Amino acid sequence: MTTTGTTTLLAVAADAALAVPGVAGLQPRLAHRLAAAAAPTRTDTTPHRTSPEAGIRADRAPDGPGWHIEVRCVLAEGHRALDTARNVRDRVRAAVTSHLAGLRAPEPVTVAVTVTRIAARRDTA
Repeated sequence: MTTTGTTTLLAVAADAALAVPGVAGLQPRLAHRLAAAAAPTRTDTTPHRTSPEAGIRADRAPDGPGWHIEVRCVLAEGHRALDTARNVRDRVRAAVTSHLAGLRAPEPVTVAVTVTRIAARRDTA
């Protein structure tokens, strides 16, 4: 899959994860956070926001064909973490599998979900 294809795959996974009730946002990985901090200072007053795809990592499966997707979620207060994480895993796997099938490139997909924190109702992701 090309770089553009991987970028699209990240967007499909991010959209699926964010559609799950109880997901407040996706947590960027440390590399994304460091890159944003090292970026030149913005001159406008618009706050810098990382894309939702920064909370997703997609790699080729190390042991053969397929994809391994990592999702880093911030959950909303009042939702059971285990149930929400399972729902994220199932929806992301279904969305990515469907996307790959649409490209006529069906491959196995594994998904790992990490809950990074529980956001209070007043917090934003």
